[in-house]
Amino acid sequence: MHVLMVAAENDALPGAKVGGVADVVRDAPKALAEQGVSVDVVIPDYGFDELNRTHIGDVTVAFNAHPHVLTLFKIEQSQSNVAQIVISHPLFRNSGSVYCNDAPGRPFATDATKFALFNAAVCEALLQGILKRPTALHLHDWHSACVAVLLKFELRYRELNNLKIAYTVHNIALQGIRPFKHDDSSLEAWFPSLSYDGQQLCDPRYPHCFNPMRSAINLADKVHLVSPTYSQEVLKPSNYEHGFFGGEGLEQDLKNAATEGKLVGILNGCEYPNSTDNKVTLDDLYSQAQSTLFSWMTKTPQLQSSYYIAHQRLQQFMLLPVKGPLITSVGRLTEQKVLLLCQSIDGELVIDKVCKMVSESNGRIIILGSGDEVLEELFTKAMARNSNLLFLKGYGQGVGDLMYKLGDLFLMPSSFEPCGISQMLAMRAGQPCLVHSVGGLKDTVQHYENGFSFNAGTLSKQTDSLLECLNETLTLHKQDPKQWQQIKANAKGARFSWPKVATDYISYLYQ
Repeated sequence: MHVLMVAAENDALPGAKVGGVADVVRDAPKALAEQGVSVDVVIPDYGFDELNRTHIGDVTVAFNAHPHVLTLFKIEQSQSNVAQIVISHPLFRNSGSVYCNDAPGRPFATDATKFALFNAAVCEALLQGILKRPTALHLHDWHSACVAVLLKFELRYRELNNLKIAYTVHNIALQGIRPFKHDDSSLEAWFPSLSYDGQQLCDPRYPHCFNPMRSAINLADKVHLVSPTYSQEVLKPSNYEHGFFGGEGLEQDLKNAATEGKLVGILNGCEYPNSTDNKVTLDDLYSQAQSTLFSWMTKTPQLQSSYYIAHQRLQQFMLLPVKGPLITSVGRLTEQKVLLLCQSIDGELVIDKVCKMVSESNGRIIILGSGDEVLEELFTKAMARNSNLLFLKGYGQGVGDLMYKLGDLFLMPSSFEPCGISQMLAMRAGQPCLVHSVGGLKDTVQHYENGFSFNAGTLSKQTDSLLECLNETLTLHKQDPKQWQQIKANAKGARFSWPKVATDYISYLYQ
């Protein structure tokens, strides 16, 4: 069996990771290869010139009414049965990063054009045999959806029309919606001669717009959601007032997919390397945090208030030994992740109530992450108000790894979570998690067994339930150390293995 994976991200290559999809595209091929499957992984070339790579071919595609030449390279590496391939074009490297932020009113415009060109090159390389024709074509998120559209509707690729397509939805909140026409970043601008079925490709809320994610859901042979619970949640419409995030407008298409027997929920995996006996301490964490803060400070000529306050807070932490539990949180600062912490109860933000509750247990909170600028400012101000909160605005692998190892409780109250990797990494290190029981969090964290979870109907009840759960958890940590150690051991012993995921891919996605 041969599988071709198409994605925007891949953490097997430096600088090609933004979110969890990169971890999947890094790890799943290795697990498949161990089961005898050959895998090619292809992503855009964001600037991998320094890597040892071999030219494997050029393709010319008609795009935006002009011919474009794209070059394919195979990255040399020792991993057997997995080939890392990148497609080069100035549009990919000139964007400066994996994803771009467009001006208000033109969401996804730059990225949609970039990935549409990339997708066209994938199809042409398949047609010409530069990319080996696979048993199954595995597309990841909206960035690869135009591959399915072109294979199904472009006459040039009719001989590829029967390729089996598996489509994984990693984040249904981002669908890549663009106009059908009258815009230089639109389906008809990219592919003016394409004869397509608008009923299958249009956005259900904006019929004049092309929805890549919906298109791939409708055109794929199998649609994969990255946890069993999430595969059921997306069949229901979102209700923001009640704090429920479901199908985000695509619930009917996903229901149709379920009825046709092509909807599959398979939980992502986590790698479990051989454990080492390297002991680390809070001093190591503080030292790493300080070093990381300094590196962030040097990136701009003016010192940001978030870094200054964080450095002062870190100095306080280093001078006074922690007496109570260390609460940690690692992840992107988005509404998905921290909506509940930003709610107001009686004029006070939930994050402030959490800080006070942890302070009563003589504990501290360290939050590592960046993202939405409004949320970054909110957490910076919360740090200024609460002497037991350290907010590190950014991402540092070394700091994150130490936080997983040294924290007593990992806080992950996501409003929705397709799968989640942070909770798996914390559990792997023996740190119990307190989570909102949704999506992949529900499938990995069992209340009072290997962690702690809460759930409730409305947004206000969810925040109340979060605080109640945290209070119970902190009380247990203080009063019943024996049970706490058992929960900690159960978290460390939990296994969400990639070999099992690979077996399920082969059985349920590729057959």
